[in-house]
Amino acid sequence: MAKAKEVEVSDDKNHDNQPVAYSMSVGLVPWMLQHNTSIAISSYQSGRFYLLGANPKTGLMVDERLHQKAMGMAINGQTIALATLFQIHQFENTLNPEERLNEIYDACYVPRKSFTTGVLDAHDIGFRANNDIVFVNTRYNCLATLSDTKSFTPIWKPFFIDKIIDEDRCHLNGMAMENSEPRYVTAVSKSNTIDGWRDRRSNGGVVIDVVNNEVICEGLSMPHSPRVYHNKLWVLNSGTGELGWVDKKNKKFVPKVFCPGFVRGLFFVGKYALVGLSKPRYERFEGLALDAKLEEADSEAWCGVQVIDLEKETCVQWFRIDGVVGEIYDVAAIKGITCPISFGFGCAEIRSLVTFNTLDDTSLRQDLC
Repeated sequence: MAKAKEVEVSDDKNHDNQPVAYSMSVGLVPWMLQHNTSIAISSYQSGRFYLLGANPKTGLMVDERLHQKAMGMAINGQTIALATLFQIHQFENTLNPEERLNEIYDACYVPRKSFTTGVLDAHDIGFRANNDIVFVNTRYNCLATLSDTKSFTPIWKPFFIDKIIDEDRCHLNGMAMENSEPRYVTAVSKSNTIDGWRDRRSNGGVVIDVVNNEVICEGLSMPHSPRVYHNKLWVLNSGTGELGWVDKKNKKFVPKVFCPGFVRGLFFVGKYALVGLSKPRYERFEGLALDAKLEEADSEAWCGVQVIDLEKETCVQWFRIDGVVGEIYDVAAIKGITCPISFGFGCAEIRSLVTFNTLDDTSLRQDLC
């Protein structure tokens, strides 16, 4: 296990001084290099957005930026979208393929667009084929897109929700994209009354087919992060700490791997699944089957990311966070980038970074004609 001091960290340097320690498996950096990928993590409880990269000089580079209530992430080419407390930010990689920032970073993600939505408790987000962003609007129990003049435009709601209203009734949270459109969602319950989902945390969870607007799996415990991968619908049964898939024919959840934590955030790289883990939080996460499973495994819940070998059904690499940060919301792999950095609104670098396209005299003359 790598010690925290072996992990190099860059951050906004404007948060409190409460201690945070990072550790990792010995093989995590070689695994990232082997798969030519880096890892993005969001933590809404601590308001942090992490990028994990392989430092070409030594070890793991952890880039840590502050974004209030960082939630769902989506990657589309050189673009990263991030849902936060009352905005959705769109980051663009400002470096050309051959460029390196400080001779280390092969990508520099800068917030170029921000959509102010108001507080919607936005969870999972995704890109449609036309590059528009679609997101889970948990506060209003629907899927929505962004609007130039309004806070959001609703595009779908579950059949058991009777109207678009400011009441988190079912705690709609996860969204699986298929062919660049929302296909499946998860909800903690089928409740149609305000805050009704809190009474159904143990076994009220459902997976819904968006196209047919029907429940295809139920009896889950606070499910999150549905993802379509290799023609199979995967989901995290968060309240039991299990990664599994949905048998759509028999409408049941098939657990495959237990992880020691409240699982949330799922992404696939080859035969591997990246799974986010969180520590159970006071009353909302306590009293679930996860408690008994942790006791049975003689394990404590921890916060971080596990890399699961889907063939061996076991954790082969991991990244762990200890200290004030206790929860992860989303996890993603940035393919083709090995050591990224991002700029938050509070860092000094964002004010001095100026980039521009080259002036093409031929194009200019044509534009003026």
